[in-house]
Amino acid sequence: MANVRVRMAPSPTGLLHIGNVRTALFNWLFARHEGGEFLLRIENTDTNREVEAATAQIQESLRWLGLDWDGPLTFQLDNLETCQKLAHQLLDEGKAYEDEGAIRFRMPDEGATIWDDVVLGCIEYPNKEIEDLVILRSDGRPTYNFASPVEDVQDRITHVLRGSDHVANTPKQIHILQALGAELPVYAHVPNVNGDDGKKLSKRHGAVTVDEFRRDGYLPAALVNHLALLGWSYDDKTTIMSRHELVERFTLDRIGASPATFDYQKLDWMNGVYLRNLQPEEYAHDLCTWLAERGIDWPLDRVRATVPLVQEKIERLSQYPDFVRFLFEPVDPPDGIDGEICRVTADRLANVEPWEAATIEDALRALAQERGLKPRDAFAPIRLAVTGSKISPGLFESLELLGREESLARLSAAAAA
Repeated sequence: MANVRVRMAPSPTGLLHIGNVRTALFNWLFARHEGGEFLLRIENTDTNREVEAATAQIQESLRWLGLDWDGPLTFQLDNLETCQKLAHQLLDEGKAYEDEGAIRFRMPDEGATIWDDVVLGCIEYPNKEIEDLVILRSDGRPTYNFASPVEDVQDRITHVLRGSDHVANTPKQIHILQALGAELPVYAHVPNVNGDDGKKLSKRHGAVTVDEFRRDGYLPAALVNHLALLGWSYDDKTTIMSRHELVERFTLDRIGASPATFDYQKLDWMNGVYLRNLQPEEYAHDLCTWLAERGIDWPLDRVRATVPLVQEKIERLSQYPDFVRFLFEPVDPPDGIDGEICRVTADRLANVEPWEAATIEDALRALAQERGLKPRDAFAPIRLAVTGSKISPGLFESLELLGREESLARLSAAAAA
């Protein structure tokens, strides 16, 4: 295939929506698969919007996901003079006309605009439904539907991969490109990303921006893997794919036309797989980085020591603080705890040597046997006293990490209460 050049062109009107990120990912995967280029352009035709913060967030989101772009970041309004010149050229050629200080493009009234969409197939759009489009506002600023195809020509874009909500813009842009004597790109309109209720993904479904997924403790690799499967598939069974495998396998003909459903439970499962597959030192690094981003400044040596206790247990890094909080912060003994078990446990553990999970386990199992209790029944009040919760990492490992002094203090406090 000739030098593939694609672009992501988000509008800087807020945080980057995950649906836009999925479309950007498809562009990136296609470009990397074909050995082409992926460009990033900010479509700031509306200058009333605050663009600086949004532009920074867009770039940071893409960097975090590992979606690198080729060449410099560009802004649509950088091409203001080119758009003005071409609009007046169309005016001089009779292909456009003035209207209250603005310039409108003359759309044909008869026939239909037809193009072969890679995803949707042959599309036929009646020309009578296309209004004469303002291409240059009275203040000299180009509109989106003029600036976008003009920039596509300048950037030598070969394929326009974008959301299916842009289908109605395509015939307008085709007529503008033809009027300018430009070669048409290949169009591929990818399906919408919906929530589980069949409606377009929004806040009511859960996290919808990259920032939110990052805050919720998802790994970029897991999120990229999940997004790649929204509207595209390699086969009917493969789900876990590395970035390299996705690039190697991605082709446009595998993109489906039906809306994709964002499955938060599947993402949780997938993220858990990715977390469990990390080397312990990688896991510790990602965990410490996430805690720092959240402003949680627990001792890093102890955080690293918890990795063997939590790596198999949690699906998102955001589940970590509540799971291990007892190791870093004081615990109030819950009501209704079996104080007698806590008292005799404290007495028994006081003499355990060395203070390690294995010797602690031996002591507690022996104690349960002596008192005629099933281990689960004997250990439940101990777990509650020490961790403050019925659910925690392994009890013996937790006691070892907590240390003898703090463990005995909590058991004694529970017994007294």
